Amino acid sequence: MAKIYTTKPLAASKMLPKKETINFLLNYSKALTIKKKGAMIFECIAN
Repeated sequence: MAKIYTTKPLAASKMLPKKETINFLLNYSKALTIKKKGAMIFECIAN
């Protein structure tokens, strides 16, 4: 177990998202509306 904590961490490579992933998330956030009514919260996705 001691060897796990004494080794230097490897440099993390940069992970870049695909354009499709970014477009999906942006479109999802544009379609999502949240309405609050009293203590209840309604989430609606307009597709």
